[in-house]
Amino acid sequence: MRPFDYVRADDPAGAVAAMAERPDAAYLAGGTNLVDHLKLGITAPDLLVDLGRLDLADIEELPDGGLRVGAMVRNSDLAADPRVRRDHPMLSRALLSGASGQLRNAATTGGNLLQRTRCVYFQDPTTPCNKRAPGSGCSALGGYTRYHAILGASDACIATHPSDMAVALAALDATVVVLGDDGEKRLPLTALHRLPGDEPERDTVLEHGDLITAVELPPPDGAARTRSTYRKIRDRASYAFALVSVAAVLELDPDAARPTILSARIALGGVAHAPWRARRAEQLLAGAPATRESFRRAAAAELERARPVAGNEFKVTMAQGAMVSVLAELAGLGEENEDSPDE
Repeated sequence: MRPFDYVRADDPAGAVAAMAERPDAAYLAGGTNLVDHLKLGITAPDLLVDLGRLDLADIEELPDGGLRVGAMVRNSDLAADPRVRRDHPMLSRALLSGASGQLRNAATTGGNLLQRTRCVYFQDPTTPCNKRAPGSGCSALGGYTRYHAILGASDACIATHPSDMAVALAALDATVVVLGDDGEKRLPLTALHRLPGDEPERDTVLEHGDLITAVELPPPDGAARTRSTYRKIRDRASYAFALVSVAAVLELDPDAARPTILSARIALGGVAHAPWRARRAEQLLAGAPATRESFRRAAAAELERARPVAGNEFKVTMAQGAMVSVLAELAGLGEENEDSPDE
């Protein structure tokens, strides 16, 4: 590990100012991702700005009924918060499906969003990787691809974003609050992460020194027939990243003669460089009957854009099946008669 300077910030503005002075500086929050990369030699900042003292560890209610989650709130605390469990159970479930209890006790909300890919080639400094060393090539192409992208990838990178929490936040229409040297700004969670294009080294749209200070959750859906959940498919029951995950919110029309979908919000994980919001599927489902056939058509349309590589073709079928299964569960479809709600 290369030696580095260290400073502990006392407030968000001070943290941003310290970063602005050093182009190779990095923020240190929970350290569950960064410390690994320091040990592996993946990154070598000349300054670490410690955020541990910042007053950003509270979950506060907003005037509109939403929640403001400080960037230093630990994943375990966010998952256990009664308001999150009551109003956004999908988020709590996503958090609890990630990592181990010990890591959730250390990992932070902001850090979770900014964690880097677990691509085996990115984490091996002896192999070419455009994300780690731009222009060196992508070793995953033609290599081990089981955990790699099928949507939104490029010839430069087929890595996936590893966060479970980010997928749930994408489906919740969460907002990210960012402090930079030009002041505070807000952006939709779905606008935070980038697809790789020809700059895979850039995971997000943030500039050097930009600091995530909070994530804001919208007010809970008040409709009686609005349901949500998160499902993660992985190689083992725990401590594994998603092959495919689905976060979904489904609102049904309680006044329709036959169960009808008013709206759907769906995000996929494990399939792209960023949490993948399934906009095409959502559009097809609005106003459609709440049947498995509707869900199959929507899932198939969303995955028409999939471009798997040798070794991860199975993810297309897996993602389609997971979407159908999750949406059918939220619609209350029974097993014996697949297109009838289980009353």
